[in-house]
Amino acid sequence: MAPSAMSLGTDCIRSLSDAQPVPYWLDDPGKPRPEPALTGAETCDLLVVGGGYSGLWTALLAKERDPGRDVVLLEGHEVGWAASGRNGGFCAASLTHGLPNGLARWPEEIHRLEELGARNLDGIEQAVARYSLDCDFERTGEIDVATEPYQAEELHDWHREMKDRGLAGDVEFLDADAVRAQVNSPTFEAGLWDRRGVAMLHPAKLAWGLKRACRELGVRLYEHTPALALKRFGAGMAVRTPYGSVRARQVALGTNIFPNLVKRVRSYTVPVYDYALMTEPLTAEQLASIGWSGRQGLGDSANQFHYFRLSADNRILWGGYDAVYPYGGRVRREYDDRPETYAKLAAHFFTCFPQLAGVRFTHAWGGAIDTCSRFSAFFGTAHQGKVAYAAGFTGLGVGATRFGADVMLDLLSGERTERTELAMVRTKPLPFPPEPFAWTGIALTKWSLARADAHGGQRNLWLRTMDKLGLGFDS
Repeated sequence: MAPSAMSLGTDCIRSLSDAQPVPYWLDDPGKPRPEPALTGAETCDLLVVGGGYSGLWTALLAKERDPGRDVVLLEGHEVGWAASGRNGGFCAASLTHGLPNGLARWPEEIHRLEELGARNLDGIEQAVARYSLDCDFERTGEIDVATEPYQAEELHDWHREMKDRGLAGDVEFLDADAVRAQVNSPTFEAGLWDRRGVAMLHPAKLAWGLKRACRELGVRLYEHTPALALKRFGAGMAVRTPYGSVRARQVALGTNIFPNLVKRVRSYTVPVYDYALMTEPLTAEQLASIGWSGRQGLGDSANQFHYFRLSADNRILWGGYDAVYPYGGRVRREYDDRPETYAKLAAHFFTCFPQLAGVRFTHAWGGAIDTCSRFSAFFGTAHQGKVAYAAGFTGLGVGATRFGADVMLDLLSGERTERTELAMVRTKPLPFPPEPFAWTGIALTKWSLARADAHGGQRNLWLRTMDKLGLGFDS
């Protein structure tokens, strides 16, 4: 018998009693020691700022393109400590935050974008093998699940449109019985299974593996070395750090949500805080009760959506739903921990998997995602082409950051490539307005999305207006 609503609420709170407020992925005794901070002056051909995926892929690909290139990477804290080490570990082929968003914004080049995205994911898989990146890489795909009848109809209609446009690829529609045969939840009404377009991985181990690979290729890497200022210096650029400086012919900025050294770029992104839980390892009996032998990633179809997946040791990561924008767009450590969201997520977890009543959560955490108004990355240059940047990945950057690294290197080379010719690369999103307009608009959008979820997906006037302006959000 399913537990009553009252007992379920009590059990949800009790399930969080031992949860540590740190990202599960980073709570690892095998975490590498940080590199020493930069002291004194350095010179190089290419300076990479940021030790997350954007910076690590840029440094690695730069050395692959030209092994003789002298590359320095600066990280303000430790490699992988921020979004790159605490995300859900969904490594998607999509470069456009999902096919619907890409089709709405770049319909003329969507086939090329999908092709480039697939090649990019193949490139990540090849790098995992080439550099022996021990990151639990599993190309199991992802199922987008419907939890309401109207969502099931929308998924069915969307799958038909994908086939009509020649974009279905390895995507399969699953009815209620078929999706529950993959993962057994009484809430699942249908699903779309993208069999090849998403891989699951351990996000922090990917960052740590890329760090090792960069060092082995000769990248000089400094941690606990924030880049404080960027300015022209002779024929190149100079970056000041707390204990030294770096002079470089070229600079690639992969700082994402943190303040960009090119100040005009800052208005294009805002921080949105996302939260996640991790369960204790499931027993064999618990695993059998939910199936999930295919180990796919999952996400539901609501506007306020959840994402969830199995770890290598058979824990369930359960995240999403709340997306919190702090007034003024400030990034602060105290926002990383939000007990009221953890309680909400725990209740949703046991609604999805009532057969797992009694499971406890060991970790609960959150952090900022760099969000832009078109929900997929944007790119550009500054200082007469000596500086390149990529930002705005909006929570789908585990895979797309490698593509962004290639774009930055293309832009710094000054050559026209199949990437730099894309409208997606040549255009920018709309910047966010100043406060209080940014907070008001985001709050109204969140309220409207929740209302749409509660009313059969019907988008109100505000959301329809945002759609027409190219600012509509769809998970």
